[in-house]
Amino acid sequence: MTGDYADYDAVVFDLDGTLVDLAVDWDAAASDAIGLFERQGHDVAGADLWGLLERADDAGLRPELEAVLADHETPGAAVSTRLPHADHLPLSVPTGVCSLNCEAACRTALDRHDLTPHVGAVIGRDSVATYKPDPEPLVATLRDLGVAEERALFVGDSERDAVTARRAGVDFRWV
Repeated sequence: MTGDYADYDAVVFDLDGTLVDLAVDWDAAASDAIGLFERQGHDVAGADLWGLLERADDAGLRPELEAVLADHETPGAAVSTRLPHADHLPLSVPTGVCSLNCEAACRTALDRHDLTPHVGAVIGRDSVATYKPDPEPLVATLRDLGVAEERALFVGDSERDAVTARRAGVDFRWV
């Protein structure tokens, strides 16, 4: 294990932008999501993809939106590019992935880059009732790994990741 992780009992990584780069056309995903909402009679003027995700439960469209997003993310994971932080694996402590991508895309990307054997827990956007920056996905990942929040490190590439870690009481490191 690299010295960078020596003080922790577990390390959790964000996926996209941290371990891999998913080949997803997010503009096309947003267009499909907007179409879903509009077909159901919702005004989505000025909404972005993540704003629609936040509105999906109230609109009763969460399962449908998850399917639309997975249809973009999972194929993008199958042709993803491995990033340098993936070379840190395996670690000598339990390792997890906590992502805003769907769990299927996470598992597809981990499989593609032969990382699955090194990751003991995978929590995607659709694995628990909430998603980052809510702390529950990170807490659930650590629960699956059997490690307390105060003994863990979360490694990510976005402000959303940093906020998630702070809310969960987990140390954070930027990629």
